[in-house]
Amino acid sequence: MTVMLGYEALKGVLGMRDAIDLLEQSARHEAAGKTVISPRTNLDFEHGSMRMLFAIDYESGYFASKAYNRIQGAGVRYVVSLYRLKDGELLALLDGQQITDLRTGAASGVIARQVRISGPITVGVLGSGNQARAQLESLSAAYAVQSAVVYSPNREHRTKYAFDMSAKLGYPVAAVDTAESAARGCSVVATATRSRSSEPVLRAEWLDHCRLLCAVGNTRKQFSEADVLCFRDAGLVVVDSMHAFKDTGELIQAARDDGLPPARCADLAQVVTGAITVPTSGRVAFKSVGTALQDLALAVRYYELLGSRKGLPNAPDMGTLR
Repeated sequence: MTVMLGYEALKGVLGMRDAIDLLEQSARHEAAGKTVISPRTNLDFEHGSMRMLFAIDYESGYFASKAYNRIQGAGVRYVVSLYRLKDGELLALLDGQQITDLRTGAASGVIARQVRISGPITVGVLGSGNQARAQLESLSAAYAVQSAVVYSPNREHRTKYAFDMSAKLGYPVAAVDTAESAARGCSVVATATRSRSSEPVLRAEWLDHCRLLCAVGNTRKQFSEADVLCFRDAGLVVVDSMHAFKDTGELIQAARDDGLPPARCADLAQVVTGAITVPTSGRVAFKSVGTALQDLALAVRYYELLGSRKGLPNAPDMGTLR
């Protein structure tokens, strides 16, 4: 019987370290040739858009699809459909917002575990929404972060972010007035903005002490969250899917005229398994676009933890899809 796992049912069930572990495991399955990951299907229509993704994990025995729409003035709605591979049965419909935020953060945690940083670690965050929060939480799960700074063009939002994340993570998080101030001097920089512009929010010249850049906010060809040199000047550019080189404006531009030779590019699966060695110095740039395989990994664990309890005494309220 198909179960529905809504937003409230998923909230707080998986921790960030759990999510990072699950994405590492799925990356190993990918490296072993045990998965199928579709490219992203995008459809724009009047006042909105729809995106669809699909993945199979033969090793775990499941496949999943994800669909999400954006309607002008109404925000984004996500749904993940989880199926059993052996017979194709639809096992669960899961609210995708929790899954999307968690797996986007966790993907940065996966690469952070592979990039060693010496000395005190400071993090600069551009953005103050759910995914910006997940970025800092994930990086804090991978590193012993000493402090962080955050910039958002909305003063109220960045101030609240700093207050909330300081309390949650137990170290000082300060709000700053410019994007440059959030990047300079930081050993890790994460961009999770809602910018919809071809004008980059982040400039490479500000990454004066950056060992790891995690750029997760833009997944569109016509936009660029970070400028070309953020990637061209990196010793290694890592993506969670090779589709990122065709899906995102910053990588499309950076790769022009052989600006990103294959020898300096890798995907997470190659890095996690050691097929590609991470440089011991210099900047590593990570660009995340998200994959249905990541959604699948989390959806399976949510289903294993919650789905079998549906209808039992003391079962959690499954809630509704948002």
